[in-house]
Amino acid sequence: MSDTGCLYIVPTPIGNLQDITLRALTVLKSVDAIACEDTRHSRVLLQHFSIDKPTFAVHDHNESMMVNKVIQRLEKGESIALISDAGTPLISDPGYVLVHACREINANVVALPGPCAAVTALSGSGLPTDQFIFRGFLPVKQQAKQQAIETLLHSYCTSVFYEAPRRVLDTMKMMEQCLPDTITIVMAKEITKTFETFISGSASTIIAWLEAEQAHQKGEFVLMVGPAQKDTSDISPEAQMLMRSLQSHLPPKKAAGIVAEHYGLKKNAIYQWSLT
Repeated sequence: MSDTGCLYIVPTPIGNLQDITLRALTVLKSVDAIACEDTRHSRVLLQHFSIDKPTFAVHDHNESMMVNKVIQRLEKGESIALISDAGTPLISDPGYVLVHACREINANVVALPGPCAAVTALSGSGLPTDQFIFRGFLPVKQQAKQQAIETLLHSYCTSVFYEAPRRVLDTMKMMEQCLPDTITIVMAKEITKTFETFISGSASTIIAWLEAEQAHQKGEFVLMVGPAQKDTSDISPEAQMLMRSLQSHLPPKKAAGIVAEHYGLKKNAIYQWSLT
C-alpha cells in the first residue's frame, strides 16, 4: 500500500495519568480518529488531556467486523490511533486481529512504547528477568487452571500472569496446592496507583495478606512466579566442570551432548542445567 494513512498503537496509563508519553499525546492529537476498547472509559482520559477526536469502539466482540472499516479509512489516507482501556494494546487486550490484518496487506503500522503492567511489575518484583514468559490470564475453569499452574513446576524462568480481583484468592490457593514453598511468588497490586503494593514469598504468605482485609482483594493484579529449582543431584561436580569448560568453545547443545555421553547422563538435563 502507498499513500495511505497509518495505524498507531498507542499505550495509555495503567493508573497514573502522568505516565502518558509526550509522543502518545502528539499522536492522539494528530490522528483523524481513535479506536478505543471502551469509548466511555477512554473519554475520561481524552478529556483530561483536552483531546477532542472522533472515537469508535474496537473490542473483543466486534474486532473482526471492524477490520475492513478501519482498513478502508487507512486507504483513504486517514490515520487512526488504537488504544485499550489501560496499558499497551494487544497485551491481553484487543487489537491482534486488526494489526495482523493491516500487516497482511502491508498497511502502515507504528507501535509506540509506553506503559505495560506486566513489564512494570516484573521490573520491580525482584525476580529473575534475564528470561521470562508472559502468560496472560490463567484459565477460568479449575482443571485447566490447575494444569497451567502445574507446568510451572518445570518452568525455569519467571512467569508473569494477569488475574482478576474476583479470582485472585482462588488462584493463590491453587498455587499453594500445586507449587512447593521453594518457588517464590510475587503479587503486584494496583501498579502505578496510590495503593501500589508488592507482596513476595510463598503462596501461603500471599494468601494470608489477601485474607487479612477484604480490600486487599480489590484492584488490578499481576502475579509473578519465580523459576523452579532444578534438580542437579544426578549431575556430578566433574560433569558440571566439563560442561562449563566446553561451553566456552562449543554451542551449549553440542557441549551438553558430549558431557552426557561421557558421563552417561541425559543430554537435556545437562543443557537445562547450563542455562542457570
